[in-house]
Amino acid sequence: MTDTALPPGSARPRLSLRFSARDLVNVAMFAVLMIVVTYAIGMLGIVSPLVWLAVVPVSVLVNGIVFMLFVTRVRHAGMVTLLGVVVALFYLLTGNTVFSSIGIIVLAVLAEVVLWGGGYRSRWAAIWAYTIFALSFFTPFLPLVFDREGYLTSPSFTRMGDEYVAGADALTTLPVLGVLAVAVAVAGFLGGLLGSAVLRKHFVRAGLA
Repeated sequence: MTDTALPPGSARPRLSLRFSARDLVNVAMFAVLMIVVTYAIGMLGIVSPLVWLAVVPVSVLVNGIVFMLFVTRVRHAGMVTLLGVVVALFYLLTGNTVFSSIGIIVLAVLAEVVLWGGGYRSRWAAIWAYTIFALSFFTPFLPLVFDREGYLTSPSFTRMGDEYVAGADALTTLPVLGVLAVAVAVAGFLGGLLGSAVLRKHFVRAGLA
């Protein structure tokens, strides 16, 4: 079966922007699942600043399965963008910066474009779409580049304690953040591969295999 082949009886996704109740339920359900997975893994970061950074690629890798499963449910253009909007708004309400939230939405739109280019039926388009979307996991670290002092003195960060803040300040140099960004991108690609492999039967059923 080719990358874009459809199984017998399978219909291509609608390209209109009229969302059904099922579309919205799927977006909400997978947004919540992605947030829960991210928080569950991210909680390990309280151990130390080093662990805080190290768990980010892990979270990206695991969420690859969530995202790729979501892609098998996509029957409507705009669903990936809407997923990004929901996730971005949640993080904005829980202390994320506006700049970071905008970054999440932009990356979701770019991922949507990649999926659209593959007709929402290309496994490799889905993998590359997640690679792009996965960079949203790095956006919370952008304030360390543009507003470092404000980030390190924010209530959500200072409650970790002076020793933790000092350690994070010393660790998060520009080279380290650059390595983290690359690690997130690589984890995104690997997460897409992992998700497509784990969910192979779902991909076949959705015409993505």
